[in-house]
Amino acid sequence: MGKVLNDEGRDVVFRDGRTHNAWLDKPVDDALLRELYDLAKLGATSANMCPMRVVFVKSKAAKEKLKPLLDAGNVDKSMAAPVTAIVGMDIRFYEQLPKLYPFTDAKAWFKDLPENVLEYIALRNSSLQGAYFMLAARAVGLDCGPMSGFDNAKVDAAFFAGTTVKSNFVCNLGYGDASKLHPRAPRLTFEEACRVE
Repeated sequence: MGKVLNDEGRDVVFRDGRTHNAWLDKPVDDALLRELYDLAKLGATSANMCPMRVVFVKSKAAKEKLKPLLDAGNVDKSMAAPVTAIVGMDIRFYEQLPKLYPFTDAKAWFKDLPENVLEYIALRNSSLQGAYFMLAARAVGLDCGPMSGFDNAKVDAAFFAGTTVKSNFVCNLGYGDASKLHPRAPRLTFEEACRVE
């Protein structure tokens, strides 16, 4: 039997985890961002392809570069957050497979696929990694505010120019102001969402 996360751990990662839109004025240390990534990178992806790439937007200059690329409703909360992570995906993820999946020639499985298929594969797997990323953030004591309201093409041009990386979503990180949370929204029950066959 595998190890079991106790109730306190489940609370931190799931039950008490909320989407935050208001932030305390408390900086996030770079060492904590490294710790977050080093946990998140361990999550499973297809053929261990690990397509997620992250830009941690922290400096005033970087925040100002990001600001006009966000939808209006996401500007204030992103500017107030200590960090905004741009979670991207490397469309040429297969270039790293000789290192990441050295057991066979996995690069050959992907290198000749059409761009739209590669993007789909990278999107699915970087989204998995993005979920691990948020759980890892909670595990190291950070709150999250994930968003999709931004101009992908402009973010790619501003932060990933000259690379094969495209943006997937953005996620504010920091210490959320719990006094500004609304009640948790409902979730579907097991019976509504699942079946066992």
